Amino acid sequence: MLRDITLGQYYPVDSVVHRLDPRAKIVLAFMYIIAVFMVPSLWLYLPVLAYLVLATWLSKLPARMMLRSLRPMRIILIITFILNLFFASGTTPLLRLGRVTIWQEGLMNALVFTFRLVFLVTGSSILTLTTSPVTLTDGLERLASPLKVIKFPAHEMAMMMTIALRFIPTLVEEADKIMKAQTARGADFESGNLMARARAMIPLLVPLFISAFRRAGDLAMAMEARCYRGGEGRTRLNKLQFRTRDLLALLTMLALYLVILLPGWLW
Repeated sequence: MLRDITLGQYYPVDSVVHRLDPRAKIVLAFMYIIAVFMVPSLWLYLPVLAYLVLATWLSKLPARMMLRSLRPMRIILIITFILNLFFASGTTPLLRLGRVTIWQEGLMNALVFTFRLVFLVTGSSILTLTTSPVTLTDGLERLASPLKVIKFPAHEMAMMMTIALRFIPTLVEEADKIMKAQTARGADFESGNLMARARAMIPLLVPLFISAFRRAGDLAMAMEARCYRGGEGRTRLNKLQFRTRDLLALLTMLALYLVILLPGWLW
């Protein structure tokens, strides 16, 4: 399950989405998240699905990789669906199971919240899968640079966020190695209920935290040895340029907003 986590991974291929300006992709990701929360009904998730499929196809990302990103979330998705299905009230009953009544409104809420989580996870994964950590740092810093007038540390914030994203696949791989080593020594991470599995993970956390602190120390020493002193006076090898394709990508997101919000304005 640990290897199914795609957050922070970068899939290096040559695609239209990979060549977009990182600032445009970050803005698109935020607009996409807002659009997912603004969908007023279940049927209007179809345009969001079409937009997500189009973005995945243009990114040349394998469909199995996008679906694999949902596997670590399956328990949360199931719990979200069940809670909204059985504990929501309404006016139109669909099914009665003893004292429990499943309402039509509860079913619609369960589907809406489940789809919302699915679209949020898969859509957010496209940003990190199509943007390298260095490019993502530059994009975040340039977007936050206007806040420097109020002494906001834009470069340091972007660097910390990017390092955190970059270390997610590394820590996942390290956790997988530790788990396999402990399994070979007789540890059991699969049997038992949810609480038993959670307790079985405790011996995994200690060596994982030690490894994380060691890697952080090595990274700090490497940055200091290369005379890293923050963003003051730094130059960049590759200059970010906002091109026509970035504008077209933003216009497609605005078109998605119109498709989502227009029915509510008309009716």
